[in-house]
Amino acid sequence: MTTLNINGKAQEVDVDPSTPLLWALRDNLDLTGTKFGCGMAACGACTVHINGQATRSCVTPISAAAGARITTIEGVSTDKVGRAVLDAWIKHDVAQCGYCQNGQVMSAVGLLRTKPKPTDADIDQAMAGNLCRCGTYQRIRAAIKDAARALA
Repeated sequence: MTTLNINGKAQEVDVDPSTPLLWALRDNLDLTGTKFGCGMAACGACTVHINGQATRSCVTPISAAAGARITTIEGVSTDKVGRAVLDAWIKHDVAQCGYCQNGQVMSAVGLLRTKPKPTDADIDQAMAGNLCRCGTYQRIRAAIKDAARALA
């Protein structure tokens, strides 16, 4: 049994310690906002925060996450930065199919927590690992800039 601190709540999962965090979240804890995309940490759909760092949960074993603070998309709206990003996402109508957006939001929140006034280069670097098949990259950038202004 492994205890994970997810969205401020201790959760126990009874899985092999090498199980990717993504599957413990989705299959064992019914936190299905974190998506499976590629399984190789290349697309960003599975992004969560571990101790405040944007992390790909598809390649992170639960043994590496035990004892850490894990935030999923379900928990990101409870703080000021997360709420600002979500509001900007809605304002700029970022999502089309929506599949990648949870990972995009998690990466954007991570960026704004470390760089509250990001440049275009900062945004490009932070979001480079998140793929959007619908091509909403310009709206994503506009939403991040808007969220940064709202937080200033």
